[in-house]
Amino acid sequence: MLESQPPDPRRARLEPPAWAPRTEAQPTGPLAGFRIIDVTHAAAGPYASLMLADLGADVIKVEPPRGELIRFLGPFHPDDEVHAYGARFAFRNRNKRSIALDLEVDEDRETFLQLVETADGLIENMRSGVLDRLGVGWEVCHARNPRLVYAAIRGFGDPRTGASPYVDWPAFDPIAQAMGGVVANNGPDAETPLRAGPIIGDLVPALHAALGLVSALLASQRSGEGQFVDVAMVDALMSLCESAHVMWVYAGQRYERAGNHIGAVAPAGVYATADGHCAIVALTDGQWRALCQLMGRPDLAEDDALRSVKGRAAHRERIEAEVGAWAAALTTAEVVARLGGTVPVGPVYEAADWADEPHVAAREMLVAVDHDGYGPTAQLGCPIKFTGTPANIYRRPPRLDEHSAELRAELSAHRPPPAL
Repeated sequence: MLESQPPDPRRARLEPPAWAPRTEAQPTGPLAGFRIIDVTHAAAGPYASLMLADLGADVIKVEPPRGELIRFLGPFHPDDEVHAYGARFAFRNRNKRSIALDLEVDEDRETFLQLVETADGLIENMRSGVLDRLGVGWEVCHARNPRLVYAAIRGFGDPRTGASPYVDWPAFDPIAQAMGGVVANNGPDAETPLRAGPIIGDLVPALHAALGLVSALLASQRSGEGQFVDVAMVDALMSLCESAHVMWVYAGQRYERAGNHIGAVAPAGVYATADGHCAIVALTDGQWRALCQLMGRPDLAEDDALRSVKGRAAHRERIEAEVGAWAAALTTAEVVARLGGTVPVGPVYEAADWADEPHVAAREMLVAVDHDGYGPTAQLGCPIKFTGTPANIYRRPPRLDEHSAELRAELSAHRPPPAL
């Protein structure tokens, strides 16, 4: 008798949970009917246009003939021998159509500008001046379509809204995190600044750009006039560090790096448990008293020195030691069971934990997206929820130039025939 083969863990990870919503036939989000030209690569630009695509916009990804920067970067589907796109590309470019155009060629440049004529918005994240030198920058696009909203994400912004001395410098996530204040604000102690793990130097500017583009679309609908929307990666990261800035401006204090804890509040942070970690925050006086009772330490709640937020902050080391010792004697599940619903608490999850988390299922934050030639794979869902026009997944990630023929046909139908 043949022995059964053990399940392939790679495919188990790829498989979406049974509750995950599947690909639908048409977009249902609030941006359905809007067309966005996507001239982006890597992370920031594609993530911004992903938000717009998930919200229903018809996003047309314009790629060079060689494909965009991360299209062919792994990891790949385990059955994929073609490698038409890797996992990062797949997530950031679902719900989009692809056309390959060489913007140094006159014919392709004209095709691009014809697409611009049909569009409501455009988003790009090239270095300053790149699309201008190719003859398809803001002024040219605006002349072809005055109502077009043109959004740009760059490391240090665009000279049109404020000429940074670093405008020509390339930038990636670590640069934005460093100059924007995140690295200085993050770390276990005063001697160890630390970059945040997720690429927030790309993704936060992307969210700002998506919001800016949609806001400008509203203005364009009212006035009929488009505009240039500019987001600098460094600026967007600076906006995250507002606490550090107000402490410096108002009190002359540098932000205290406190690792997994919050310097101005106690208890507040991430605590080791018997089998993992969990976050606990007891900010209000009521939450502090409840935590003390649930810990079996009513004496702490009755201590006059710890009755106020200010007092607890002044005795932070003592409080963190007490809460830390209590949590370390319990499993993460036990801590969550005791505190959940009364004191703010949450287990420290990694990606492997999300498929079994009921919150993730209730919020449909994992979705099933087809991979070219293979079955559905699990991807993260859209975090923006609507009651009337829900975001949805309606198109798998595109192969390079996959939609060239249909887009060119649409342009032919859109443009009037030449005069005889």
